Amino acid sequence: MKPVNEIFYSLQGEGRQAGRPAVFVRFSGCNLRCPFCDTDFAQHEMMTDEQILAEVQTYPSKLVILTGGEPALYVDEPLVRLLHHNGYTIAIETNGTRPLLPGIDWVTVSPKEEWQEHAEVVVEQCNELKVVYTGQDVSRYLQIRADYYCLQPCDTGDEQTNLKLRSEAVEYCLQHPEWMLSLQLHKILHLR
Repeated sequence: MKPVNEIFYSLQGEGRQAGRPAVFVRFSGCNLRCPFCDTDFAQHEMMTDEQILAEVQTYPSKLVILTGGEPALYVDEPLVRLLHHNGYTIAIETNGTRPLLPGIDWVTVSPKEEWQEHAEVVVEQCNELKVVYTGQDVSRYLQIRADYYCLQPCDTGDEQTNLKLRSEAVEYCLQHPEWMLSLQLHKILHLR
């Protein structure tokens, strides 16, 4: 049984795959407590892998994004095998502080070392490294091997601060073309 906060269908709102229809499986619970987290961990339902699959199958997309909280706390070989056996491509959004199983098709690591003690990234390679930008030096993250490096301005809730961070992130990407800008498309379009 796994604690599932919600399963829903929407467009991927961030990073390299922004705009792709996907089924999101949001697990409840995390090993970190970031100040900008948008997950209510108190609310969840305990589900078996088969129940998760049954809910995922109610949507037309064959892309499943495992997110949280921290999905690496709950994603195991039986769930990965079950989703693959049923034709799904599996993506995971992780803070990178826990080792991942082999067989996940797309790995997005979003480091949280800036906001949490003991949040060192142990995942050494990923498809996409997505850094939430608050003005910090992000060059150190290039030591993590990634196919794509995404800089995502933090949504602070304050429009003036958000404008400043977006402007700085754009300028940083222009000066450091190994980085691409990632905007939270789902927030701009008011999607779930």
